[in-house]
Amino acid sequence: MRIRPASPAELPALQDIERAAGAPFREVGMPEIADDEPPGLDVLERYRAAGRCWVAADERDHPVAYLVAEPVDGALHIEQVSVHPRAARRGVGRTLLAYAADRAREEGLAALTLTTFTEVPWNAPYYTRLGFRSLPEPDLTPGLRAIRATEAGHGLDRWPRVCMRAPLPSSSLPVREPLPQFHLAYLAGHRHREGIEKFESARDLVVGQPSLAEGPDPLQ
Repeated sequence: MRIRPASPAELPALQDIERAAGAPFREVGMPEIADDEPPGLDVLERYRAAGRCWVAADERDHPVAYLVAEPVDGALHIEQVSVHPRAARRGVGRTLLAYAADRAREEGLAALTLTTFTEVPWNAPYYTRLGFRSLPEPDLTPGLRAIRATEAGHGLDRWPRVCMRAPLPSSSLPVREPLPQFHLAYLAGHRHREGIEKFESARDLVVGQPSLAEGPDPLQ
């Protein structure tokens, strides 16, 4: 699975991914969320033009998941991350989050933040397993408070909702806190693939034969 910036022509496909990813909400008694329209093309283009709209592409280079984000109060706020059901349970969402975390660190941002539903299994419980922690109301930054107010205005507070945060240790400082699980998984996958690439390059130089097929992806 390749993570890369979205192209302008792919934005309608991201809307299709969003519709498909929303369908499971119907099964947990949230049909309004399932029927909610995806972000408009103008909104997605704004994220894309800012360099913060990334897709996970399959072997045919077709997007099967996407993530959009923007800086909010010193953190990279994940506005939306959606995975098409046909690509679910393969670590795709986790890999997108890890990619976003790397981009955030490059920009000098200290954390990832997001808002999500507390009682939906693939929302807050999932992010908790990846290393995000719920923020109590007094700890919300002004930007996060504004985001929550906008969500409430759209009716999302009909169901319990929370802000979450995952710190990103600086690459230039000793790590004093455990790395979030999504970042550890990404690092493991990167090192696994990097090792294979180095092995294949050496094998091709010495043996002069086609390289071996890549082994299992540890992110699955």
